[in-house]
Amino acid sequence: MSKQKIAVLVSGSGSNLQALIDAVNAGSIKGQIAIVISDSLDAYALQRAEKQVIPTICIDKKACKAEGEFDALLMNSLAAVKPDLIILAGFLSILPCELVAEYKGKIINIHPSLIPAFCGKGFYGEKVHRAAIEYGVKVSGATVHYVDENTDTGPIILQKTVEVSEDDTPATLAKKILPMEHSLLVKAAELYCDGRLELDGRKVRIL
Repeated sequence: MSKQKIAVLVSGSGSNLQALIDAVNAGSIKGQIAIVISDSLDAYALQRAEKQVIPTICIDKKACKAEGEFDALLMNSLAAVKPDLIILAGFLSILPCELVAEYKGKIINIHPSLIPAFCGKGFYGEKVHRAAIEYGVKVSGATVHYVDENTDTGPIILQKTVEVSEDDTPATLAKKILPMEHSLLVKAAELYCDGRLELDGRKVRIL
């Protein structure tokens, strides 16, 4: 099987990207990261990619003034690469519906909660962990899921839980969950590139 071409979309520090880079370099992910695309000039993830000589593109969302400009630039950037898999690794922009339709079943996302809890519009970063703590949950965790036309509603691929302690803060809970994000995202990419994920409606089977 030829290596899968992967596009990774990022907005921040890129620790999930680094986990993917390390797994690709180790040979556990049978793919190559063909492009890293960011929607923010300040994303440290771009520097992580550049250190590995991975091509990068920054589409500064703040600089896109015309309606649909950002979406068009993003779609054109991906079209030039023709990725087999798109991974959202802390990407905060909402994907245009046209892109989701074009790459249906080829986009995965990592979210720092047990979907369907604490997800959807406005739930990102420490906001997720603050909501979980305020609700009083005893466990939280991370979820890797396919991306569909809505926010955090696509079929679930993998999940893992962690206990929430009475003295946890959003920061300490985030610190607990982040390593899970790394391992789950890498595992999902491994399974995808090995052809071991079967999508049947809302159910994802691991072959």
